[in-house]
Amino acid sequence: MDQSVLIVSPPGDLHGIAVADALRKGHGLAVHHLDTQCFPGSARATYSCIDGREERRWIDSTARLGFENIRSVWWRRPQPPEVPRLFTGVDHGLFMQTESEHFLHGLLWSQRCLWVNDPMNNLRASRKIVQLSKAIEHGLAVPATLITNDPQEALTFLGSLRGRAIFKRTGSGAGPASKTSFMTPEIQGRLDAIVDCPTTFQEYVEARCDIRVVWIAGDLWPVAIDSQAGLSPEDCRFDNSVDFQPCELPARVRDGLARLMNDLGLVFGAIDLRLGVNGEYYFLEVNPAGQFAYLEAKTGIPLIAAVASLLAKGQSPASNIQQR
Repeated sequence: MDQSVLIVSPPGDLHGIAVADALRKGHGLAVHHLDTQCFPGSARATYSCIDGREERRWIDSTARLGFENIRSVWWRRPQPPEVPRLFTGVDHGLFMQTESEHFLHGLLWSQRCLWVNDPMNNLRASRKIVQLSKAIEHGLAVPATLITNDPQEALTFLGSLRGRAIFKRTGSGAGPASKTSFMTPEIQGRLDAIVDCPTTFQEYVEARCDIRVVWIAGDLWPVAIDSQAGLSPEDCRFDNSVDFQPCELPARVRDGLARLMNDLGLVFGAIDLRLGVNGEYYFLEVNPAGQFAYLEAKTGIPLIAAVASLLAKGQSPASNIQQR
């Protein structure tokens, strides 16, 4: 019987720490944190296949890890390997970076167990255009949206809207926090800047509230956020002083989200919806590694325990192959 859970996240990740604590105390399991950024500088790793027998090993400043007893992996928020500064900015540095990434991905992704989430599914699902396309396919309402680096296309789209518009980043990778913001005449006058970076423009949904839905292996945990009472109605992430309450979703919305998440192959995700003043539930996005601990702090919903229970359950190699 496998006895360990692997959490791949940077040091100090509060979600990883909280779930690890729940796994140890509630399930009696060993938990290993693996920081991919410390490779190759302060970690050593090896893969071998000799006479048909595979071994994977990882050694860092905190642990010596064999992979044979890993029952599940939480692919939480992995960071790219950090190449020694001596080689940064030269061809050798790029070569070492690429080699390290290929090695680490192969070492980890070849592990047969439950993945939350499968890295390839995570990669595909994190692309916003994929999310929007799939949401429409599965019957979810989506605000009028344009993603482009063409200033004229953006100007035409903005001129076609009957109400206000917002703009936001298109990806979810590394970089400074970026707030969803209202379009203004001053910003519209600088649209030529998007030629260097594709930008998402969207019709602003006049809302009753925002809803964050945590999806955990088929279970939906929706929380209504009274965003319109706060200082940042266009982006509820930037004002947590408002009221948070568990809520229910209509069956058609629950079913659409279930079809979407199953199609994307996600075991876990944080979904953002907006309930419009017209009564429609609009899909905004899903983050495969989204934050959820603040929802538990606000409402008491046992989300940390639910994620821990999923990881503790694990999955047989045969069903994992089917999942992939």
